[in-house]
Amino acid sequence: MLSLLGVSKAFAGVQALRDVSIDLFAGETHALVGENGAGKSTLIKILAGVHQPDSGELLIGGEPVFLSGPADASKRGVAVIYQEPTLFPDLSVAENVFIARQPLKSGRRIDHRSMNRAVAQVFSRLGVRLDPERISRGLSIAEQQLVEIAKALTRDARVLIMDEPTAALSAVEVQRLFRVVEALRAEGAAVVFVSHRLEEVFEICQRVTVLRDGARMLNAPLAGMTTTDLVRAMVGRDVLVEAREQHAPGGTVLEVEHLTREGVFYDVSFEVRAGEVVALAGLVGSGRTEVARAIFGVDRYDVGAVTINGRALRRGSPTAAMEAGVALVPEDRRQQGLVMELSIARNIALASLNALRRTGVIRARSERRFGTEWADRLQVRYSRVSAPVSTLSGGNQQKVVLAKWLARRPALLIVDEPTRGIDVGTKTEVHRLISELAESGVAVLAISSELPEVLTVADRVLVMREGRLAATLMREQATEEAIIAAGMTVVAGATPAGGEARP
Repeated sequence: MLSLLGVSKAFAGVQALRDVSIDLFAGETHALVGENGAGKSTLIKILAGVHQPDSGELLIGGEPVFLSGPADASKRGVAVIYQEPTLFPDLSVAENVFIARQPLKSGRRIDHRSMNRAVAQVFSRLGVRLDPERISRGLSIAEQQLVEIAKALTRDARVLIMDEPTAALSAVEVQRLFRVVEALRAEGAAVVFVSHRLEEVFEICQRVTVLRDGARMLNAPLAGMTTTDLVRAMVGRDVLVEAREQHAPGGTVLEVEHLTREGVFYDVSFEVRAGEVVALAGLVGSGRTEVARAIFGVDRYDVGAVTINGRALRRGSPTAAMEAGVALVPEDRRQQGLVMELSIARNIALASLNALRRTGVIRARSERRFGTEWADRLQVRYSRVSAPVSTLSGGNQQKVVLAKWLARRPALLIVDEPTRGIDVGTKTEVHRLISELAESGVAVLAISSELPEVLTVADRVLVMREGRLAATLMREQATEEAIIAAGMTVVAGATPAGGEARP
């Protein structure tokens, strides 16, 4: 249905793609994998008409075509669901789905009833409950992703490109999405599936293309291949994932007591000690992120108290939290963690402006030196620190957010989905950073939907269900099965939020 033949693309002297060829067939789900910065996003944007190749050809239905822009690609049946949702926050869900192509009635008035009905039918097909008339501001990442999927499905796309579509979805939502992908494949669509979750690649895809440093390293059917084969092709070496060594924790850094926000979370109590990594697990919507935001002061809470190193933290004040040594790496790095138009150096410096100020002035040279130092410490891949942070891959953007907060040398680091949308190699680096921070005495509260990640980094696992702490699992108790069970029912032998183990 679509082919790229010998495509190359460079940006400001950086070669993003080198002589890449790929064929997409009707009725096939084709995996596109590789480390962050391998060229996946550039390839997707060429397919979407955002970028034009420097050399090579794009064929649709066997005919050479030139895509002048995304609208041109859409007219030819190519739709892209990007990793980072791009919604208009003040428009409704249905208005976002039909933006620039709203159905009209007499007098060229928008037919909202028809639009809402069409979107409701798509959501019914996806098996999700989301009100088409709801304003998009405040939607979770998972809900935003579903709106993007609905956009593509309402365009009757024949080539559907999904860039990390499951990164923020729960296991139930992922399976619903996979059923939709299978239905599209059965109808003859060609699907490109970009994911760093290799188990999903093997579950849903029939063929795989691996990119490394802009070049195609592998193109083959998945039948008979192993995860080790893919990882070796992606990074050029074997990646060993090992659980961090356990060390005796120090004194209590964070103490949360009976934290409650009506309708969101209830009677949440726990502590995190120096040198300890505590993971908050549970299904999407269980209240994990909301508790973290309340601790940091972004969101309010009605009842309870938060204590840092024995001192009560003023509620509803991120400034007070920062002064007390708390850092928050948010789930949505683009909307909440970075200012995408600003430079890499300035983003790293944003949380440390007081330390950089001299006689009331922050000098550009000091900012660049500070940004370079921390970017290099976290091994950020960049061309120059003065470049906008939007030019970086997702994994390197995540490292910039981490650098911004680590530069403040926090006592407590809260990381929400620390490896969402980043590759297996970069995941290993982030896990190493978290372990090193804990070993240096930092208390870490990590929120993750990826159970292998939880088991890799955590000393203790707190499982939330419907806004409440359902269980506390010590490291020796924590298994994927135990965490999943605790997120849906009370785990036998685990310690519930109240204290004693329940049968």
